[in-house]
Amino acid sequence: MSIKVGAASQELSAAYAAVTREPAGIVWNKVCVSLKRELGDAAFGSWIAPAVLRETQAGDVVLVTPTGIARDWIRRSAWRRIGELWAAGDAVGRRLDLKSRLEFEASADAASATTGAVYVEAKPQPIEIVLPVSSDIPAAAPTPTGKTSPVQGLQERFTFDSFVPGPANEFAHAVARRVASWADGHFNPVLFHGPYGFGKTHLLNALAWEAMRAAPNKRVVYLTAERFLSTFVRAVMDRQTTAFKDELRGADLLIIDDVHFIAGKQSSQEELFHTLTALVEDGRRVVFSADRPPSAMTEMDARLRSHLSAGLVCGMEPADRSLRLGILERKIEALGRAQGFTGTVRPEVLQFLADRFTDSVRELEGALNTLTARAGERLSRLSLDEVQAILRPHLRGGEKRITIDDIQKATSEHYGMKQADLLSERRNRAIARPRQAAMWLAKQLTTRSLPDIGRRFGGRDHTTVLHAVRRIEALRQDDAVLSQDLETITRKLRG
Repeated sequence: MSIKVGAASQELSAAYAAVTREPAGIVWNKVCVSLKRELGDAAFGSWIAPAVLRETQAGDVVLVTPTGIARDWIRRSAWRRIGELWAAGDAVGRRLDLKSRLEFEASADAASATTGAVYVEAKPQPIEIVLPVSSDIPAAAPTPTGKTSPVQGLQERFTFDSFVPGPANEFAHAVARRVASWADGHFNPVLFHGPYGFGKTHLLNALAWEAMRAAPNKRVVYLTAERFLSTFVRAVMDRQTTAFKDELRGADLLIIDDVHFIAGKQSSQEELFHTLTALVEDGRRVVFSADRPPSAMTEMDARLRSHLSAGLVCGMEPADRSLRLGILERKIEALGRAQGFTGTVRPEVLQFLADRFTDSVRELEGALNTLTARAGERLSRLSLDEVQAILRPHLRGGEKRITIDDIQKATSEHYGMKQADLLSERRNRAIARPRQAAMWLAKQLTTRSLPDIGRRFGGRDHTTVLHAVRRIEALRQDDAVLSQDLETITRKLRG
């Protein structure tokens, strides 16, 4: 009896395994989804995405990397985790091996010569990690309107409604709106450029969402330069370059974020050049973003650089104080709605954040997120001292130390005067206003007390410094020239 039960059990196990046996490609796709989330886009796109899965007719599975360097990185940094995810996802317990392309081809040749075994590519299902974001890919993602759209990767929060325009970005905003409306007479291609944290990705996402809303029958393709590179490499390895070209060149609107990453990668530059040329000649629209204008992309192929310059090159400037305040107010309202509390903070806290985080909008939003995470619904009641205490570790991290002497030198250079004039007793307006500005900067950018600042400005008392700080604070609200002077000096001091 026991023998019969054991045999039946084995038969049931075998039947279960046959039913639950998923193709290796599907299991690998599930592993990749988890890996991308855990490793991040950069590491995943550089090392994991270019690898392909192969399996023998006998059922052995091998992950094949394009180079030995990629194989070594995966073995060192991700192989244990890949093994865990593979074991959890593969119901039949197939062994997964790792080899470089050269190793794999050598072992395949040897196996074929001795046993006749043949390796074939494991057939994965198309998933987000290897495809550009296209408005006709059959997968659904939520749109800003709450409906579903066949687009992956676009961030729902980055829309024109959540974009705060101001003097620093209003031209770029107007250009993006025009492109998204499919209006005639557009420049082609359009390149938005500016350092990180200036709102380029937000603008490109907003453009894509609006373009799809305005013309649902048009085909929009959005992808980062990193995804362009990894997808192109994958297509070359899998001999699928024709499909890759058709995917991009069939777009009515192609959007590529951070195109400067492609500089120096010859074959990818060549493909992008021919894609750009084909789309422009066919009257399709192309939009790029980069961290600098084409003229500064010295590593980029000259022909591609020339084509990027041929349309409209649109620079985005650092957000000025009024724009930073507007961004903060909009962000606080959104956080309040999301977390169920009143979206307000004290005016002095708003002003501190806007004055302290001037280099990038991401840095500004990061500081606000830190406060929200720490304070929650108490955010509206936080005092300036509490805010400074919460952000103190963040403020000090890797920051250049600014001295009062640095401030005096930078202020005097900006206004074309001698540093000694700031310390003198002269009170004419041409000297007094820059002196007050330097005192205000000293209060904002250093931890020195008012009496200490006064001593370093020719032995003045703290009431003189306090008057100067209050005077500049009042004037800069309405004096655009003074506000810009303070922004310029601050940026110079922070490098």
